[in-house]
Amino acid sequence: SSGSTQSTGEADEKEVEILAKADEEFNIEKGRLVEQEKQKIRAFYEKKEKNAELQKKIQMSNLQNQARLKLLKQRENHLDEVVANTTVKLRTITNDLGKYQGMLQGLITQGLCQLLEPNVLIQCRQKDLQLVKDVLDKALKQYTQLSGLDVDINIDEKNFLASDIAGGVQLSARDGKLMVSNTLEARLDQIVKQKIPEIRTKLYGNNPNRRFFD
Repeated sequence: SSGSTQSTGEADEKEVEILAKADEEFNIEKGRLVEQEKQKIRAFYEKKEKNAELQKKIQMSNLQNQARLKLLKQRENHLDEVVANTTVKLRTITNDLGKYQGMLQGLITQGLCQLLEPNVLIQCRQKDLQLVKDVLDKALKQYTQLSGLDVDINIDEKNFLASDIAGGVQLSARDGKLMVSNTLEARLDQIVKQKIPEIRTKLYGNNPNRRFFD
């Protein structure tokens, strides 16, 4: 009969439609899952790439820092060499008695001007004792001209400065409470501290990163 044939056809159509829909939904779901997996894989590799990039940057930064530190160390060693060579030269100055005598006079006057005290004790190396005695009057005269003050100076003939220093004097007042070290080493040390930025610039040129010039 035609009625049953029609209903069978409709049922078949319905079934095909359901199957097609199920198939479509499956494909959509499958596509979604595949895309999800792809994104996971992509994210995994992107993360891996980023980590590798980061590691590379860290490695480069470490290498740059090591190179910078090595350069700084070389520069510091070079500066130390310059200072050491100057110290050696200083020791030879004391061999030229005329020059060294003038230097001693200047160091005594300068020390007195720093202290500005009425009673001062001077210490020197034992081998410089006579030289200090010889220049004392001139140093005293120079100090009075500069400061307008008088001073009573004594030379310590019991406690001498170490014989292995390059030379110079040490002045003290008020039982050692005030002290000015004007040994050649102390003077060199002061000069080096003041001059280091200048020496650095002369040796290595200006540092664009340097903001402070101490």
